[in-house]
Amino acid sequence: YADPSQIAANTRDVILDYLAAGLDPARSVLFIQSDVKPHAELHLLLSMITSVGWLERVPTYKEQQENLKDKDLSTYGFLGYPLLQAADILIYQPAFVPVGQDQVAHVELTREVARRFNQFYKRADGSEILPEPQVLLTPSPKLLGTDGRKMSKSYGNTILLSDPEPEIRAKLKPMVTDPARIRRKDPGNPDKCPVGDLHKIFSTPETIAKVYEGCTTAAIGCIECKTWVADAIVSALAPLQERRTKFEQNPALVSDILTDGARRATARAEQTMHEVRSAMGLGSNLGSNPGANVSQAVPNV
Repeated sequence: YADPSQIAANTRDVILDYLAAGLDPARSVLFIQSDVKPHAELHLLLSMITSVGWLERVPTYKEQQENLKDKDLSTYGFLGYPLLQAADILIYQPAFVPVGQDQVAHVELTREVARRFNQFYKRADGSEILPEPQVLLTPSPKLLGTDGRKMSKSYGNTILLSDPEPEIRAKLKPMVTDPARIRRKDPGNPDKCPVGDLHKIFSTPETIAKVYEGCTTAAIGCIECKTWVADAIVSALAPLQERRTKFEQNPALVSDILTDGARRATARAEQTMHEVRSAMGLGSNLGSNPGANVSQAVPNV
């Protein structure tokens, strides 16, 4: 919060990465969160029913406090950020959320918040407003950073989609591997190695087979394994970076995509908020009995 100078640049990088990766604005609604005001409203309303203890138990909260001791994290914004994420999810009433393994705890918090909301508030017909979404994981749901910790820009251990080839190779060289491979002759296990996880995402089945055979028998060393995954990553990112350049050269198109996305997202978010406000007895057009939709089965807390 003390230095907002990079917010605009970081926001631009994210949207360029999304578009470069192939997200189609016609199918995927892309927008800047702060352009859709209902996100902040739902966050505020959910904060009234969310236990502080739930937020303090989120693994990321403790982890970042330990790893970012040079930053002031003793703010509600930091403590409550997972609840804002929950609002981001629930406002679109999804059945599933595509996440990495490190975000499963955040989705579980989202489920708890939705469950608690539904205990207090329902539609007039008694049905629930906010779903309890399930996580949707990929075959390789966890990619660690180059230092073995969670991959995070805050930790400086990331491989960016926009990184040039020399930088990708330089970042991979010191990357941590299976801790069981202390010496070159020690066999390893790609399933316990961050480099092995990268292979599962980027390498061909043939290369992955070579990795498993060579690593488990100590026939290959970690340096060779990293070279193979670097080749695969560079190859996979080349078309993304080509598309990214085209979008970088057309900022007006990117701006139009975000403007249209904010319009579409706001319209959908307002559908949810109309139901939320009505159930919570808020708003100016609720009729003569503002509390009519509030559930009578309020649990003891």
